[in-house]
Amino acid sequence: MTPRQIDADFAVTGQITPQEVQAVAKAGYKSILCARPDNEEPGQPSFAEIAEASKAQGLEIVHIPVSGPLGEGQIIRFHEAWQAMPKPMLGYCRSGARAGSLHATLSR
Repeated sequence: MTPRQIDADFAVTGQITPQEVQAVAKAGYKSILCARPDNEEPGQPSFAEIAEASKAQGLEIVHIPVSGPLGEGQIIRFHEAWQAMPKPMLGYCRSGARAGSLHATLSR
């Protein structure tokens, strides 16, 4: 896991594993955004696995899967989550790009 800081409250990274969630918490993140659909590639941890590990660490987590262009529903869900969830937040997907795209909509 190599987070890339977008601003003081948001960073992105590629796919994380349940075993890495403890490191996410130790790094100071308070919440996680998963922008990756389940079963995108073989061997990928499911959102449920990451969510279970996150809750065990006291982290809030939201799943807003993005496949293709961002839709209005995804943007609305992200904005609601952003307002409600504690910061800083770590967003992930395969590369971090989709999570970053969701965050970029905050400036609209």
